[in-house]
Amino acid sequence: MRIVLDAMGSDTYPHPEVQAAFEASKRFEIDILLVGQEEKLEPLMAEQEPNSRVHLVHAPEVLEMTDKPARTARRKSDNSMAVGMDLVKSGEGDAFVTAGNTGGAMVNALFRLGRIRGVKRPALTAILPTRTGHAAVLDIGANADCKPLYLLQFGMMGVLYVEQVLGIENPRVGLLSNGEEKGKGNQLVKDTYPLFEESSLNFFGNAEPKELFGGEVDVAVTDGFTGNVLVKSSESVAELLLDVLKDELTDTLRTKIGAALAMPAFKNVKQLLDPREFGAAPLLGIDGLVFVGHGRSDALALVNAIRIAKQAVEADLLAELKGAIQEQLKKD
Repeated sequence: MRIVLDAMGSDTYPHPEVQAAFEASKRFEIDILLVGQEEKLEPLMAEQEPNSRVHLVHAPEVLEMTDKPARTARRKSDNSMAVGMDLVKSGEGDAFVTAGNTGGAMVNALFRLGRIRGVKRPALTAILPTRTGHAAVLDIGANADCKPLYLLQFGMMGVLYVEQVLGIENPRVGLLSNGEEKGKGNQLVKDTYPLFEESSLNFFGNAEPKELFGGEVDVAVTDGFTGNVLVKSSESVAELLLDVLKDELTDTLRTKIGAALAMPAFKNVKQLLDPREFGAAPLLGIDGLVFVGHGRSDALALVNAIRIAKQAVEADLLAELKGAIQEQLKKD
């Protein structure tokens, strides 16, 4: 297996990417194609323990976080994302991982790999912690404006992802809304509800955030604007709670003693809420496996992103997605 890693993606590239490439290749016993500017990568790679499973692929240009995705992807046609995705398209790589510009990843994926036949819009997917485990939320930013059919396809792709990668059987699918009752929500939710009712999916119905985080649904479907706000809000609240808890537990001698006794539990909670544990979100619907992580990703996040990409390859996720979409087209 060969995972392609964009070495010029994160906010502090390429240091986290180089460290992650060497660590992941040893931990998972896979080859890593590290794509980026060789003049910046070679000195850092020389500092690592020699590893024949990490391969440098030169890409002369970088798509920065501040770049306008569509215009820059055309102007910088040899950017590290484009070169990396070309490796996937040619079969030299099995999946692509980046912590770079999300819009840039979307544009390059559409230009270089294209959509799975029949898919109306690709969807960016996040895995969030819940009371009973984890749930997938999509879309979280690829499509701010959606139509009902887009959301139905998001649900289909989300179900396959959690089945194949998370191992959840017959996942429950919820339509994210401001109320549980049928008929609640904006016009998009109201128009989409009947499509899910008539589908073969295990449809839960409308789901508020409390159902999502309570573990009552395994896949939550929404438009990219709402999903992006939900994920960013959730991460911010989790970070706030951890910071406040840390301050309170180190405030007095009594709380410090209590904190020391409860430290294992606090470590488990922190790990559960840490977005680095899943590392990257899959861009489902693209004709190739593409994973996009936070710009602030460190080496741990990138190693976990590579792990998630590896699991998707092993599950033959792309072929499963193609098969499901074609079955849906036959029904239509």
